[in-house]
Amino acid sequence: MEIIAGLLAGVFIGAVLGFVGAGGAMLSVPILLYAFDFTPQAATTAALAVVLLAAGSGLLPKLKTGDVLIKEALVIWSLGLVTNLGGSLVSHKLSDNVITTGFSVVMLAAGSVMLVKPVAGTEKKVPVFWLVVISLVIGAITGLFGIGGGFLAIPILVLFFKNSPSKAAGTGLAIIFLNSTTAFFGHFQNWELVNWVVPVSMAVAAVVVARVSSIRSGQVNPALLRRAFAVLLYLIALFTLIETWVIA
Repeated sequence: MEIIAGLLAGVFIGAVLGFVGAGGAMLSVPILLYAFDFTPQAATTAALAVVLLAAGSGLLPKLKTGDVLIKEALVIWSLGLVTNLGGSLVSHKLSDNVITTGFSVVMLAAGSVMLVKPVAGTEKKVPVFWLVVISLVIGAITGLFGIGGGFLAIPILVLFFKNSPSKAAGTGLAIIFLNSTTAFFGHFQNWELVNWVVPVSMAVAAVVVARVSSIRSGQVNPALLRRAFAVLLYLIALFTLIETWVIA
């Protein structure tokens, strides 16, 4: 039953990653926490494994179509290495409440950013200052909470630097893959806490579905996807906060 449930969860995670280009960890962590009774430390570590594999699968079609800003993705990953690895190494020392609360705050911020409407304009490069700031923030939330950072990169690329939704989604997948891989190895102290049967089954389904949905993502209205995803993030964040501070 765990394997079947993991496969079903992986289908959902892979579809979101493929179509939106972000959000895999923001779904994986709550699913592992509340559907499979993982601890916050184990859930964030396992989510990184699931998401890095699914993001890598969804990234391949985007690379073939040229919808990835490779240089920007590599720069964001490399600049964020310090905060990514630093957050990864201290994450196991954080209390459960700190992890779930911080995770919820990030989800609320992600949902709000997704609702901002892009303004038409000419595509332009990201200034160095903002590239550094974005990189450090993304690295920190990946290391601490197991979130790949695509939710932050995609709206910024679309809203402020006028990249197409498809190119922003492809770049987001690249950032998620690089950051999640780095943070996963940074979380090595938590590996023994994870029941790997569940995340492996999730990853198998997510890899397949992310690849298919990434190919078909251009056929779906990006504005509709953003609104639906934002509502989902709000609901999960509120549920997590209630579980953490009211029910617990």
